[in-house]
Amino acid sequence: MFFGLTIEKLLLIGVIAALLVGPERLPRYAETLARLTKRAKETLQGARTRMRDEMGPEFDDVDWKKLDPRQYDPRRIIREALLDDTPTATMRAAGAAALAAKPKPTVPPFTPGERPPFDDEAT
Repeated sequence: MFFGLTIEKLLLIGVIAALLVGPERLPRYAETLARLTKRAKETLQGARTRMRDEMGPEFDDVDWKKLDPRQYDPRRIIREALLDDTPTATMRAAGAAALAAKPKPTVPPFTPGERPPFDDEAT
C-alpha cells in the first residue's frame, strides 16, 4: 500500500480513531469521510474527462504503462546495451571511416640539414 501502510495498520488506526472519537460523534465523522471520498472521486473523474476532452481521441490510444518512468532502470539499460551484439553506426565512426577511406597526401621526406616547418602561434 502507500507509505508502508498495510491493511492491518489501517485497521488498527481505524479502531483507535473509533475509540478516541466515541460512539456519539462516530456517525458524523464517518459521514464526513464518505462525503470527502465521494468529492475526491468526482474531482478525479472530472480531471480525467477534461484531459480526454483536451487531448482528443488519441488520449485513449496512449499506452500509459510504456510512459511509466519506473520502467527505466539504468542498470538494465546499460546491461542490454553492453550485451547487444549489433554495433550501431555513430557520427564519430562514420567520420573515422570516411577519413580512413580518403587517400592520404604524399609529403616528401625532409632532406638532411633542412629545417622543418615552424608554427609561431603554437605553444
